Amino acid sequence: MLKAYRYRIYPTKAQEEFFEKAFGCCRFVWNKMLEEKLEALKQGKKVPRITPARYKKEYPFLREVDSLALANVQMKQEKAFRDFFKNPKHFRMPKFKRKKDKQSYTTNNQQTKSENETIRVDFEKGLLYLPKVKSGIKAVFHREFEGKIKSATVVKTKAARYYVSILVDVQDPRNKEVNRIFENEITKRENFICGIDTGLISFVTIANDTGISKIESPKYLIKAEKRLKRLQRQLSRKKEGSKNWEKARERLAKEYEYVKNSREDFLHKISKTIIDENQVVVVESLNVKGLSRTRLSKHILDSSWSKFLRYLKYKADWYGRKVIEADRSFPSSKMCSRCGYINKELKLKDRVWICPKCKAVHDRDENAAKNLKNYGIAYIRNQ
Repeated sequence: MLKAYRYRIYPTKAQEEFFEKAFGCCRFVWNKMLEEKLEALKQGKKVPRITPARYKKEYPFLREVDSLALANVQMKQEKAFRDFFKNPKHFRMPKFKRKKDKQSYTTNNQQTKSENETIRVDFEKGLLYLPKVKSGIKAVFHREFEGKIKSATVVKTKAARYYVSILVDVQDPRNKEVNRIFENEITKRENFICGIDTGLISFVTIANDTGISKIESPKYLIKAEKRLKRLQRQLSRKKEGSKNWEKARERLAKEYEYVKNSREDFLHKISKTIIDENQVVVVESLNVKGLSRTRLSKHILDSSWSKFLRYLKYKADWYGRKVIEADRSFPSSKMCSRCGYINKELKLKDRVWICPKCKAVHDRDENAAKNLKNYGIAYIRNQ
């Protein structure tokens, strides 16, 4: 299966210049092709198929960068048009790229005549080798991998930091997981099923065979809000385009990147722990887009529930687990987990409530997690 590994890289000045040239050429080719295609659509014609080769004679500087990077630009734009025509409600028309946006390019691994690959990594020396780059690029390989490299994407963030995402064809991790289960018959640390209720005070409340646990919401954006406002004020005082303005913009971008990286690190760790410890995971099907329009939008977007669910799903697929999404109409918070009574009078501010029928005292989040667990058990029995 294909798996991506992301590493921080530290290019030299010469390597940075090459990357800037590659970013610029990819952006130039994208915009030139897009301009011609939009003009054809305006005239009522079919979208033409354009290759980067047609521009190389008129613009010889395109020959200085990796040709596969330009070919990938063509493939990405063709896919963007296909997606738009297939489902215009979900996908947008491709837009022109700007230098202010995140800069990146993708190259593919190929076998050379000397039987060497064009993309190579040296874990011992901490070096990455890419096509058209004459020397190795210093990289921090915080984890190693085994498998055939398929492609590499170099990215420069708005904070002027460089990263590379290496796509590798690795052994399916589900094979290792199945072998481990058969060798030990059953792993003690794994629960059969768990229900997960997401919230703003507690990020998740988990109910499984071993009991109930809560994980508090880290609120990275809320905690960094004062620093972000101060840096934004400093940026607004500078003359746009000046050196001081660029320095202030980079400081602000670094702060936003820190918040983003901290949040994603938290989401990766918690989703991996949940998948490791449970065979079946039951979650709510949330309308995050609708909830983000409420007065709690900042807190909801800071929680990144959609991204958390996406991480759970692909990790479950990797390790042979199952994720079940409860129907949106399922009253996980309003239903008594003991007797099944539905409390229609329950409001969002009611964090603890007493069941009028069986007199059970419920913590709102814990009760919802228990109901989601029961939902999953019933779902599996009916399969």
